[in-house]
Amino acid sequence: MIKLKVLLLSSVLMVLFLSGCDTNTLIDSNMSMPARNWSYPNKVKTLVEITDSSKPYNVYFKLRHTADYRYSNIFVLFHITGGGQKKHTRRYEYRLAQPDGQWNGSGSGNLFTYNLPLLTNYRFPAKGKYLLEVEQNMRDNPLAEISDAGIKVELKQGQ
Repeated sequence: MIKLKVLLLSSVLMVLFLSGCDTNTLIDSNMSMPARNWSYPNKVKTLVEITDSSKPYNVYFKLRHTADYRYSNIFVLFHITGGGQKKHTRRYEYRLAQPDGQWNGSGSGNLFTYNLPLLTNYRFPAKGKYLLEVEQNMRDNPLAEISDAGIKVELKQGQ
């Protein structure tokens, strides 16, 4: 009887564990900002290995800030290096709040969280390792009230 209960409990836990895994996610990195200040040299970096360059990927910039963040937007520079290509840099602006001041991110207490698209349906030029970097590109240095930032790379759904 005890063996049956243990086996049943183990099976339920295994199903719950496996259903929580996202097999499409290659990288999901996050970096806390010291004292909630994001300075220019404090780039968010991750290394991703692409094994199939024929498939499309989505790359996201993850951001979390406090309610005391003083802007309604953020500018970042996104750098991608690897695959035998030259370093490519692109500047992005993201709207974090509505004109009335309502934050666009999902809130949890004093923190607001965003998953912002950097590359959608993107095909890496070749197999290999790629260095992905995001740096803040606002006038303030350091940029106050940024709790953490990260990069997420996933295989596009249905691929």
